[in-house]
Amino acid sequence: MLAPRSSPLDDQAVRRTAVDLLARREHSLVELRKKLLARGFDASVVNRSLRKLEVDGLVSDARFAESFARSRVARGQGPVRIRLALRERGVAEDDIEDQLTACDADWKALARTVRRKRFGEAPDDFRARLRQARFLQYRGFTSDQIDAALSENSP
Repeated sequence: MLAPRSSPLDDQAVRRTAVDLLARREHSLVELRKKLLARGFDASVVNRSLRKLEVDGLVSDARFAESFARSRVARGQGPVRIRLALRERGVAEDDIEDQLTACDADWKALARTVRRKRFGEAPDDFRARLRQARFLQYRGFTSDQIDAALSENSP
């Protein structure tokens, strides 16, 4: 027995809901799929609608990754944390790498700025250095970037 075909109204409702979500902010395909399924739409209708939205250029993981990376850099987050967050949102590795490269951030300077904003002066003892390094690691900076931010002679 064949499964009943969904009505065109379902397709329209899914598209309308997806476009409403995209009007608020960019979403990855994975995020959008989860949100639409949570609203009770049929999985086959959701998948079909998302493919159509992607073909129409209304949803794009690359565009989402660009927007997301830019906003996270502005918040003072490092490349490790941004990469992990994009992976969790279902963005392909190629798109992640492209956007981290395209955002053209000076990660060492950003780490320095974030450290100064939080702690002020450079650490003067081992304990303060460790605390600041842990903070920068949590923010998603690499050990090389953290070392540059903690060194007193860094430009």
